[in-house]
Amino acid sequence: MTTGLLHANEGSARSGTPPGAPSPLRFVLPRELEAAAPPEARGLRRDRVRLMVLDRRSGAVTHTRFDRIGEFLRPGDLLVCNDSRTIPALLHGETVAGLPVEVRLARQTAPDAWEALLLPHGGEYGGARLRFGGLTATVAEHRPDAYWLWTLRFDAVGAELFDRIYRAGEPVRYTYVPQALPIDAYQTVYAAEPGSVEMPSAGRPLSWELLRALRGSGIEVAFLTLHTGLSSVRDDGMDALRLGHEERYRLPAATAAAVNRIRVQGGRVIAVGTTVVRTLETVADADGQVRADEGVTSLYISAAHRLRAVDGLLTGLHEPAASHLDLLSAFVAPATLAPAYQQALARGYLWHEFGDVNLII
Repeated sequence: MTTGLLHANEGSARSGTPPGAPSPLRFVLPRELEAAAPPEARGLRRDRVRLMVLDRRSGAVTHTRFDRIGEFLRPGDLLVCNDSRTIPALLHGETVAGLPVEVRLARQTAPDAWEALLLPHGGEYGGARLRFGGLTATVAEHRPDAYWLWTLRFDAVGAELFDRIYRAGEPVRYTYVPQALPIDAYQTVYAAEPGSVEMPSAGRPLSWELLRALRGSGIEVAFLTLHTGLSSVRDDGMDALRLGHEERYRLPAATAAAVNRIRVQGGRVIAVGTTVVRTLETVADADGQVRADEGVTSLYISAAHRLRAVDGLLTGLHEPAASHLDLLSAFVAPATLAPAYQQALARGYLWHEFGDVNLII
């Protein structure tokens, strides 16, 4: 098994790092460490996956189990979770001429419209009429700044459109998940508003029992919504451009108030997932105060970003040179993160949305 880590000095095609900027981390991820199914399929409760805790300042690493996360939090801390619900955003259909097409929804832009990735790449899709069982759509146009994303206008709107998507679609998955899984496998226990095309997976290990226990020990929990987009458009060169990656968010007034209060009281704001970091840092002012807001964010976070509102991060283990590692570098230097990832590899931690998790605090 090859598990060597090294610092990269060139931009990575998969990272979305601007050309010439340093990629935060490179390593070889053995195929056997890619989680192919949820922990429940491996005989584990969702809250019994492994947890690697990394101290941001000392670099000390602790290996434990996720249901013991409370040992590393303290009364007065605030966990902020993303309550977006994952939708079955992968649609298999055909043109009216009978040509097969795969559609991966990326972002809803109107009650009847989504930006979407159409596969295979390079097809002449403009104006095409697509059929997905009981759902049809017309390909309107592609974005000039992200030419692989097309606007689809469907023959349904609002709740009816979501209902038909649920009937016709399946969850977006990548090659490390060989079997199609039910959409319920891609939900956190607190998932509420449909809209994410890939699961906000950092919160998946949280069970209601664990949330109750954390609240009982004085740790607060609050929610925001960010509908995740596609993490990959199935082409390394296109992924590297990091274009068309806007995501819609909503930060409720109650959560904004909780974040501001915790910061005044000296507690720590801990983001459950990179989506939460992105939302809070989008709406934070220079002093770290956040405001209730909703909109679309295109904020890209890297080592150059000074964190204003977030003190810690619960996140999955990210693949080599992934753009999420750029975000992690805002919390901890790559020279500190690299030895921790080396330990995770050596101990057989599992990667991706159904794998183990990392608390950086």
